[in-house]
Amino acid sequence: MESWAFEAIGTQWEISAEAPLDADTRAAVTGLVSEYDQALSRFRTDSILSGLSRGEGTVSLPGYTAELFSLFDSLDRLTDGRMNPLVGGSLELLGYGPGYRLTPQGPAAGAPPWPEAVRWESGASGDVRLSLDRAGTLDVGAAGKGHLVDLVWELVTGRGYASVVVDAGSDMRHCGPGLRVGLEHPFDPNQAIGVVHLQDRALCASATNRRAWGNGLHHVLDASTGLPVRAVAATWVLARNALTADGLATALFLTDPSALAAEFEFDYVRMFSDGRAEYSPAMAGVLFS
Repeated sequence: MESWAFEAIGTQWEISAEAPLDADTRAAVTGLVSEYDQALSRFRTDSILSGLSRGEGTVSLPGYTAELFSLFDSLDRLTDGRMNPLVGGSLELLGYGPGYRLTPQGPAAGAPPWPEAVRWESGASGDVRLSLDRAGTLDVGAAGKGHLVDLVWELVTGRGYASVVVDAGSDMRHCGPGLRVGLEHPFDPNQAIGVVHLQDRALCASATNRRAWGNGLHHVLDASTGLPVRAVAATWVLARNALTADGLATALFLTDPSALAAEFEFDYVRMFSDGRAEYSPAMAGVLFS
């Protein structure tokens, strides 16, 4: 396997394939990642999505964002509004915003209701038109990195490369011979709580220690309150693609797996803050005793 490593959207990426990626493919990947960041980053004042925080009302986004917002529609509903991309404003109040001040700017506040505040539709020209009924800050991080992993994986495999693994930090999508992947312990990054077999699927993880600052502050918020979640420390999800796995990994902090299993097929491990772990039947045996 040949690998290409680079840094983008605040994380380390590695793309592996049976043959080295040619220069045109690397340039295409770089261009796609840059386009995605310029469209959807809430940390860039020049991003398309940031126009909503300035009160522009409606923005035009790349057509591939339709599947991202469709997932958010479902997960907002399945979590009773606790997972809501409008949580971006709540994150900024707690200090996690442009400039990374990491100092709370005021008391926690819940996000506006997603279904009432937001309208989106695919346009005739292939774009996605997203409208907000008030100035607000969207944060797509709950599933956006997984979505971008899928887009990069589809680009690379679409150019004929085989046995491809796209790994962006804790989010990866794979095809080819199986891999053994360690599940990083959320309380000690030098240890693993288990090992999972990954083949022709995506594996995504989320943990409260990944982006933490201040006293008990981290990036996984309950959108209904604007407060960081406390009960769950880390989640891992196997699903057919990284968009789904990433979104469900976040949703598992906010709702019971059975609520999500009503509409999604996935396997999971969920570790609680007190050290307990639960898992789906297919994940039995992946944890160390």
